[in-house]
Amino acid sequence: MPVYSYDHIHLRSKNPMGIAKYFETMFDAKILESVQSDGQPRIDLDINGLAVFIAAVPEEVDMSISPVDPHLGLDHFGFRVDNIDEAVADLKSRGAEMAVEPYDIRPGVRIAFVMAPDNIRIELLQRN
Repeated sequence: MPVYSYDHIHLRSKNPMGIAKYFETMFDAKILESVQSDGQPRIDLDINGLAVFIAAVPEEVDMSISPVDPHLGLDHFGFRVDNIDEAVADLKSRGAEMAVEPYDIRPGVRIAFVMAPDNIRIELLQRN
């Protein structure tokens, strides 16, 4: 039977370096520049061991079209935190926009959502 393990998240943006700088500011990501297998430039991020690749989208792509809740396809990705209220306060102090403020989804689990550029939703998750 195959064994599956995490490798990376791949995002697309008209401004890959702008998105990378956002993740650097908000989540202390390390920015690395690389080249994809097709020869196109790509920005890679290392967020505490989490690999995120950001590739460019052609200018003609209409980015105003945004999915509506509930999303089809990738809805969001999540970061686990020890103290969600502290994490949200830190992110807000860095200029983050919250899509959803922290709340308890069930006993022992608290979540919130950050709205990043290009309509990227990032869940923050605290499990007690």
